[in-house]
Amino acid sequence: MSVLQHHYQRVLQAIRAAEAAAGRELGSVCPVAVGKTFPAEDIREVYAAGQRDFGENYIQEWYGKTEALADLPDIVWHIIGDVQSNKTKFVAERAHWLHTVSRLKTVQRISAQRPPQMPPLQVCIEVNIAADPAKHGVAPEEAVALAVAAAGLPNITVRGLMCVAEAEAGEAALRQQFTRMQMLLADLNAAGVPADVLSMGMSADMEEAVRCGATHVRIGRAIFGARDYAR
Repeated sequence: MSVLQHHYQRVLQAIRAAEAAAGRELGSVCPVAVGKTFPAEDIREVYAAGQRDFGENYIQEWYGKTEALADLPDIVWHIIGDVQSNKTKFVAERAHWLHTVSRLKTVQRISAQRPPQMPPLQVCIEVNIAADPAKHGVAPEEAVALAVAAAGLPNITVRGLMCVAEAEAGEAALRQQFTRMQMLLADLNAAGVPADVLSMGMSADMEEAVRCGATHVRIGRAIFGARDYAR
């Protein structure tokens, strides 16, 4: 077992332990391995350990990885970064999930560009749950309206919500933010959007996110190691 594969197995064990501690069904949380800035070879290595869901932030970098890893037919690509209007076609044609919908115009473009032979793109509305001006996402009170509008588009399925919790937040603050996300998901369902996904939690806060109902946790550093952004 390689170092990356060992890291991956430790992350899986931590997630399963958090599921058990929260009284949740084992396997109910999907880890999304975030490979931004890391080469395609690293993703292939983690894939060989059994991981299938991979997240990417930078569209151009990710596009190159889809080419390099085209021989892995069951790999599932999650876009977890902001998508500029000139990059929507790449997402429409190659992604399986988009976690960062915060503008109706963007998802309208992707809906129109999605090839009709492909299944609907699974999307989450990104919520700026920490009210951080440096982060993307809609205010919590705007999430339901955007979800309802996006759910009416062809080639799109609104699955739920995504957030990035406050950096360096304590346990109480994390729980408050993640619990607010649970309440918003209930609001989506009450508004007629049958949503079941909470994409929240990363390497530093995944256990608390699982305790608060996360269905997808986005794990980069704990699997791939510290990032060298100079690459």
